[in-house]
Amino acid sequence: MARTATIARKTAETDITVTLDLDGSGRAQVATGIGFLDHMLTALARHSMIDLTVTAKGDLHVDFHHTTEDVGIVIGQALAKALGDKRGIARFGHALVPMDEALAEAAIDLSGRPYLAFAVDFPRAKVGEMDTELFEEFFRAIATNGLMNLHLLARSGRNVHHIAEACFKATARALRMAIAPDARIGSTIPSTKGSL
Repeated sequence: MARTATIARKTAETDITVTLDLDGSGRAQVATGIGFLDHMLTALARHSMIDLTVTAKGDLHVDFHHTTEDVGIVIGQALAKALGDKRGIARFGHALVPMDEALAEAAIDLSGRPYLAFAVDFPRAKVGEMDTELFEEFFRAIATNGLMNLHLLARSGRNVHHIAEACFKATARALRMAIAPDARIGSTIPSTKGSL
């Protein structure tokens, strides 16, 4: 079965459509109106091997908050839909990713119980035109709506671009591991409860 999903979400603040394929090759077509977010989502797609299309129109004249958070919401919803009942997946994933002086670690459990543990400090308030505090909002939105437990921490780093990029790549690599089919469990659900 194809593990794909398309989700559209329109509010008074944003209009977002996301299409993804969990078994893709990492292709990305991303247009959020926020250059740095586009860069990070492209890295997320490439390193997770998820084909990702994102189109977003938001109230960027206000700030980047609504668009960033809502993109996370819709990507999370699309992930949850594409995963279905999660039969046959590895469920857990982890990655430790260096980006020059920065080092980020991500661990994921596609448990159905959403939670974000975020231990990332940014030494500057902005990267380009984007507020660095928005990265936590993005990851919280994707974890909550993707029904995943996500632990994300930066072990080191001084350059805000490097810290952010390491976080996105670590999350991508952990997600790639968690969504991968596990041949040993076949078509069973990876939980003693029988459902996730």
